[in-house]
Amino acid sequence: MDTHISTTPFGRRPMTLGMISSQVAAKAMPADLTVHKWHIFQTIKEARGALGATDRALAILDALLSFHPETALYGDSELIVWPSNEQLIGRANGMPPSTLRRHLTVLVECGLIIRRDSPNGKRYARKGQGGEIEQAYGFDISPIVARAAEFKELAEVVRAEKKAYRVVKERLTICRRDIVKMIDAGIEEGVPANWGRIQQAYQAIVGKIPRTAPRQVLEAIAAELEELWAEVREALESFVKTKNMSANESHIERHIQNSKPDSKSESESGLGNKDEAGANVADTDNVRSLPKRELPLGIVLDACPNMLWLVKGGGGIRNWREFLAAAEVARPTMGISPSAWEEARTAMGEQQAAITIAAIYQRQDQINSAGGYLRSLTDRAKAGKFSVWPMVMALLRAKLDASKAAGNGAEAAAVDLETAGKVVRTESRLEISDALRRSLDKPRRGS
Repeated sequence: MDTHISTTPFGRRPMTLGMISSQVAAKAMPADLTVHKWHIFQTIKEARGALGATDRALAILDALLSFHPETALYGDSELIVWPSNEQLIGRANGMPPSTLRRHLTVLVECGLIIRRDSPNGKRYARKGQGGEIEQAYGFDISPIVARAAEFKELAEVVRAEKKAYRVVKERLTICRRDIVKMIDAGIEEGVPANWGRIQQAYQAIVGKIPRTAPRQVLEAIAAELEELWAEVREALESFVKTKNMSANESHIERHIQNSKPDSKSESESGLGNKDEAGANVADTDNVRSLPKRELPLGIVLDACPNMLWLVKGGGGIRNWREFLAAAEVARPTMGISPSAWEEARTAMGEQQAAITIAAIYQRQDQINSAGGYLRSLTDRAKAGKFSVWPMVMALLRAKLDASKAAGNGAEAAAVDLETAGKVVRTESRLEISDALRRSLDKPRRGS
C-alpha cells in the first residue's frame, strides 16, 4: 500500500562532488553512533562560517530537524524527512519560496543534508500494511550524525579564534589607556623624556588600527604598543629611582615584599621585627625629593587592582571618595585596628593612608602583620620619611615583571586592568591629554 504523506516536485538539479562526498560519509556512518540533534545543531551554528552556511540556511535546517520526531538521532535509524515547501516556510519564519529553494541548495552544498529524490521528483513516504514507513523520499539529515565529530572540531577552532581575537583587542585597549595615563603623569611631574616624540610614536601606532582587521594584524600592532608601554614605564620608574637617594633598586621593590613580622596578628605594643617592616618601606630620608603631586587614581588602581573586589556590585571605583570607602572595607579584613587606622590617617592624610591600605591589601599574602606594618609606616610618616610613590611604583614593577615571567604580557593582567581602566577619564578622539597638549603648544607660542 502506497501512502503519500506530502508531495513537492524537486525539479532538475545537477549532482556535485560535494553531494557525493556527503553521501559517502553517510554510508560510512557507524550504526551505533548517536547524537542529540539540538546539541549538534548548536555546534553547527557556531561553526557556520567555516562550513559556509548562511543564517537563513540554518533557519531551514532548524525547521527540517523539527520534522524528525526523535531528539536522539541514531546511525542505524531512518533519518529522512519529507515536509512540503509550505510546511517548511511555516516553520522557517515565513520566508519566500525562492529564498527557501536557494538556501536549501546551500544546505546541500555544505554537506548538511542530502536530497533523496523520488522517481517523480516529489517528497513523500510509502507506508506498508502495518503502518510502518517502508520508503521515504525527501531530505536525508544523516550527515548531521555522520559528521558530528567534524562539526565539534570546527566549532572548537572557531571558539579559539574568537577568544584570541578578544584577547588581542583587550591588549590594545589596556596599552592605549595605560600609555595615555603614564604620559599625562610624566608631563605633570616634569619627568625628563621626549614626550612629544613618544606621543607622536603612539599616534603613529594607533593610527594603523583599522576599523576591521584580522587577528594577526592586531597582534602586530599590540606588540608595538607594548614596546612603547615598556619604554614609558621605564622612564617613570627611572625618575622615581633617581629621586630616591638609594641607588639600590631593591630598596623600592622590598617596600612591601620583605615586611614579614613574626606574628600574623597585629602587635599593638612593640613589633618583634619592626625594623624589618619599616626600614624597607621608604629607605630614604630624602622623601622631599619625591613627586609632590598626588598620585592619579587610575595609576593607584592599576597598582592595586584587588581594591576593586571590595566594591559592591562590581561597579568600579570612579573617584577618591569611593576609593576611601573601599579602604574602610579593606582595613578590618586585614585585622588592622581602628586606632592604627586613625593614627595613620592623622600622620599621612586620609588619601595617602587609603593608598597605603590598598598597597598592603594588594600584598597581604606576603605580610604577616598588616596592622603592625601600618604602624611602622605611620611612624616613618611622622618623621617625614615616607611617601606612597615608591610603594605604588614597586607594585607596578612587580606586575610588569610577573607579566614578563609568564610570557604572555597583557593577557595575564587583562581582567584586572580592564576593570581598573574604567576609572580613567575619557580623552579626546586622538587621546592627547590636556597636559601634553600644553607641552606641545609651548614651542609654537615661543616661535
